[in-house]
Amino acid sequence: MAITAAAGIFALTHQRTLDAPVNDAIAILDATGARIGDYRIPPDSSIAQEPNAVAIMLGKRLLNETARLLPINVGNGLNCNSCHMAQGKLSDANTYINTSNFYPAVMPRAGRAVDLVTRINGCFQRSMNGKPLAEDSSEMQAMVAYMDWLRQDVAKGARVAVRNAGPIDDTLIPDPERGQAIYAAQCASCHGANGQGMKDQSGNYIFPPLWGDESFNIGAGMARTYKAAQFVKYAMPPAMNLIPPLGTGGVLSDQDAVDVSEYFTHMPRPDFAGKVHDWPTGNKPKDARY
Repeated sequence: MAITAAAGIFALTHQRTLDAPVNDAIAILDATGARIGDYRIPPDSSIAQEPNAVAIMLGKRLLNETARLLPINVGNGLNCNSCHMAQGKLSDANTYINTSNFYPAVMPRAGRAVDLVTRINGCFQRSMNGKPLAEDSSEMQAMVAYMDWLRQDVAKGARVAVRNAGPIDDTLIPDPERGQAIYAAQCASCHGANGQGMKDQSGNYIFPPLWGDESFNIGAGMARTYKAAQFVKYAMPPAMNLIPPLGTGGVLSDQDAVDVSEYFTHMPRPDFAGKVHDWPTGNKPKDARY
């Protein structure tokens, strides 16, 4: 009887927390900005219902564990989701939600239109300082399958009202010495005093290295001060934000984010030989490192 009564009390007091809350609807916008529907971030548990569930699940794993599963193609300690927080589901943290619908697109750095596969391989060569995947490989197709699934059938030409990156004041003058102090106070506990990152007991990185041979090369977008500052302001430091989900920032000011980004992006890191082909039509951003 006592057990039954205790179970009843538990059910009454915990009923609302037994299931994960349904996430809020996010507007689907047409090309004019008009709301034409609602989008909800799908739970991973729904992947099993998809006819290509095996490919989607493989893509999810590859994006999370890129360095471990694709050692020939990844030349450092980063995974795709080192920059695309929470499996690409967070606004302002390089979300994948609109990725499938965004490409092909003209990219200023390439000076031409690139498709999604080419863009993913750009990350392999720059952010992960490695080698491109074969375009028709099962691994590449799996990563595309995950991004297609996350889109949830939002039609081409429409977009979900999330941002890839939040705004940052790029007129601020960076102060790298102040940035070094911010790094020591806000970042070093996870990324290491020397930017070396942190590994688990199996030798896999749980926090990515921010400079040195195991970090992104000079050709990566994250090597640019103001672009890095966008990520830092809105996605870092997650350990300082006590409200889930992990990966939300909002702790640092624009000046803080610019200063600390100037500091770590200008620390030693691998070169990128292909940089000579970047911005062939001009419009190189002012924070490009070369």
